[in-house]
Amino acid sequence: MAAVPDLLPGTLDLLILRILAGDSLHGYGIAQRLKLLSQDVLQVGESSLYPALQRLLLNGYVDAEWGPSDNNRRARYYTITRAGRRQLTAERKEFDQLVAAIQRVMETA
Repeated sequence: MAAVPDLLPGTLDLLILRILAGDSLHGYGIAQRLKLLSQDVLQVGESSLYPALQRLLLNGYVDAEWGPSDNNRRARYYTITRAGRRQLTAERKEFDQLVAAIQRVMETA
């Protein structure tokens, strides 16, 4: 898979939290959902995804437990926590403000 194209720092964490707000998923499922929802623009590799998931675990924003995947392999399933939902709300607000500021510059410069 190709790397995520020039995302702002922290954006991958935001996207992972948003995806997990809908359902618990294993790492591969998160990567596939991101790829699908972005219409193949965002394709995150293991070298980016798993460090981000580990960071979210250490910060208490997600929990993880082992379970069987669709093909009966052992997979680690990630679930957003209450703290993760609060973080998602805060990061979403900051992201929306940043995007609006960039749009204002692009439209008026």
